[in-house]
Amino acid sequence: NIEKINQDVIKSLFGMHLEASFSKEIDVKKFDKELQDLGKEFTMEVSVYHEINSDKNIAVFVTKEAHCLESLIAARNQLKGSISVIVGTEKTLEPMARKAGIPFVLVDDKDQQKAEDHLIEVSRKYDIDLVVLARYMRIMNPNFVWRYPHRIINIHPSLLPAFPGASAYAQAFERGAKIVGVTAHYVTEELDQGPIIFQDSFNVDSSDTLDTIKKKGQKLEAATLLKAVKMHLEGKLEVSWRKVYTK
Repeated sequence: NIEKINQDVIKSLFGMHLEASFSKEIDVKKFDKELQDLGKEFTMEVSVYHEINSDKNIAVFVTKEAHCLESLIAARNQLKGSISVIVGTEKTLEPMARKAGIPFVLVDDKDQQKAEDHLIEVSRKYDIDLVVLARYMRIMNPNFVWRYPHRIINIHPSLLPAFPGASAYAQAFERGAKIVGVTAHYVTEELDQGPIIFQDSFNVDSSDTLDTIKKKGQKLEAATLLKAVKMHLEGKLEVSWRKVYTK
């Protein structure tokens, strides 16, 4: 039975996301192979994701801020899945990955297309089910995002939809925001516009500086991202009409 179907066309790219349910008697390997063969026949790329997989493979994308990655690694035994690879745009956090015994892959290509191809290659190699953006400072390309509908989680340092984009804490500080927060959300083709999973906030005191706001925010970033990842892996989140509901 077809449960959901969605089609998108952006920049001459056509993508279709289809969710279906079928009986346990179906041979999953045969099903996957036949879909791949069909894709080859029509010169299309096919990706298959099965919710029945109990142990999810997680890829964590990072740049240089360590707090979110550190939180995920510390709690990895509590996750219903395993951190299979850490992907960095620079080598700053490679020692942390090495210490945790997790493969680290550097993707520092300046050319966007090459970087995207590299990310797709790594994600295929490690058979990734969930991508976690742990303060990853690159914009995700639609061609990558389409491969993981509602399976890329980002942490943004503001209470979205307020202050999207870069330097969110600075934006809030300059506008004199009295409450500042963070948002864990699913990634879509539109920057910082994906379905909101969880948010948390704190009050800004008159004595707070931009640095103290950042420090307070970073604690919430790590905790809120971890909470969202846990709930996703446990199958407790459902997206409907751009909203996330807890099961």
